[in-house]
Amino acid sequence: MSSVIEAARFSVLDRSRTREGHPAGAALRDTVALAREVEALGYHRFWVSEHHGVPGVAGSAPTVLAAAVAAATATIRVGTGGVMLPNHRPLVVAEQFGVLESLFPGRIDMGLGRSVGFTDGVRRALGRGKDDAEDFGAQLRELLGWFRGTSPTGVHARPAEGLTVPPFVLAMGEGARIAAEAGLPMVIGDLRDRDRLRRGVDDYRARFRPSPWAAEPYVVVSGTVAVAGTPEEARRLLVPEAWSMAHSRTHGTFPPLPPADRVEALPMTTRERGFYEAGLTGQIAGTEEQVARELETVLKDTGAQEVLVTTSTHDRRALLDSYRRLAAVVHGVRAPHA
Repeated sequence: MSSVIEAARFSVLDRSRTREGHPAGAALRDTVALAREVEALGYHRFWVSEHHGVPGVAGSAPTVLAAAVAAATATIRVGTGGVMLPNHRPLVVAEQFGVLESLFPGRIDMGLGRSVGFTDGVRRALGRGKDDAEDFGAQLRELLGWFRGTSPTGVHARPAEGLTVPPFVLAMGEGARIAAEAGLPMVIGDLRDRDRLRRGVDDYRARFRPSPWAAEPYVVVSGTVAVAGTPEEARRLLVPEAWSMAHSRTHGTFPPLPPADRVEALPMTTRERGFYEAGLTGQIAGTEEQVARELETVLKDTGAQEVLVTTSTHDRRALLDSYRRLAAVVHGVRAPHA
């Protein structure tokens, strides 16, 4: 096995994607079940996401879901990828993570993003506007201050104050600069645009300032990794997400994941086909040997310490088999296949 793969941590972000033919609640139960499975496979972290008003995503309350995941597991680190800080008051976020850390000490991560709702309607419902993302740096400083007891208000965040919950910044655009200047670990994607990925990592490392949270830069690269017995089977894992993304780009809504065979039988407009094919290219997908080579290249190019795998597909059995095969690549053993 490659030494760079052996040295890296591998973690999972599950976005609780809804699936055609299954209720939204099933997606949340699937997320908890997957966390137990990947814990047994030796993955380092399991994170959940925040989306509002999206038909294709059930995960709208990440700290609530993280609590369910942490309660169902025993050793894997649990966190958010991420809580979208502009949507919330920093005090409330600190309190929520303080509760999580108090209940599950030493296992909680605080992944934070700067996105606001995807549509005008969602932003209005949240009481937020697009410009709120511009205050992310100040919001981040306020949030970290609640843990250190430095708020000028005289208020104390209970039970967060005095606890250490590792913060991570999801670096989209300005996020890399903010993470570096705050001295925080950074999560960056996507794996499909390697040049942009390298530029973001290089900029982060160049700007990084040591902080009480991190003495050195820490880079997590995130994206889809699909592993199967043949390249064709691995590609089929990508089909449902590629179609849902194409549909969102052409119709304005992000739908539940359809089965791969239904997608492959669908007629598509030229525009839909273009977005769909783009979603199938540039991902890390293939057999164990092919994926190992791709991961080695990414890790050598970026110097990343960790890979956060964000794969979604309709077939949960095939998804779990992919994670088993990837674990075999990481640990250098032959994985049991479903």
